[in-house]
Amino acid sequence: MAVFRVLLASLLISLLVLDFVHGDMVMSDNAPKIDCKSKCQERCSLSSRPNLCHRACETCCARCNCVPPGTYGNYDQCPCYANLTTHGGRRKCP
Repeated sequence: MAVFRVLLASLLISLLVLDFVHGDMVMSDNAPKIDCKSKCQERCSLSSRPNLCHRACETCCARCNCVPPGTYGNYDQCPCYANLTTHGGRRKCP
């Protein structure tokens, strides 16, 4: 029983260390912040619902620090932006 407790404690400690290291790596992204407002204005310029497009685009841009070029497509330029989905599984970002 004591061996199980030691094993469980070491597993929990290693998970905490891994989580801390991963969080530190995510937070230390040295890429300069882009101007989401202007990038999304360009991205949503041809949208039939510009307010909705801007709101979604700016949310995605804030999370990914990236907006694909052009007014549609080009998701391969920004995979994070392309992979964000709604609760229904649809693409979140315009």
